[in-house]
Amino acid sequence: VQLQASGGGLVQAGGSLKLSCAASGSALKAYSLAWFRLAAGKDRTFVAGVVWGDVPTLYSDTVKGRFTISSDYTEKKVYLQMDNLKPEDTAIYYCAAARGAPTTMSTWYDSWGQGTLVTVSS
Repeated sequence: VQLQASGGGLVQAGGSLKLSCAASGSALKAYSLAWFRLAAGKDRTFVAGVVWGDVPTLYSDTVKGRFTISSDYTEKKVYLQMDNLKPEDTAIYYCAAARGAPTTMSTWYDSWGQGTLVTVSS
């Protein structure tokens, strides 16, 4: 599976951004897709995960209620709508794919896209 993330940028606190991840490859339907982020000086952390069809979805507690993950299998894309952004959301965001249901463990994912930088100013 190949992944291409896009949509990052600079936004003020309280603002919104929508990230996209384009997926390609064989047997995509068998994969779950997730977003992780890597902030300066911190470990890579799970943000949200989804299977095609959007049921179930999984969120980290830090973004629950502010971020929404969704998928469009016809477009082969997964989205991360980020609302009410905070400076602590500043990070490089990565999309990842794994066979089976989404989990919060990065080691479960065997395909990774390049990151897209999100910067939230205060």
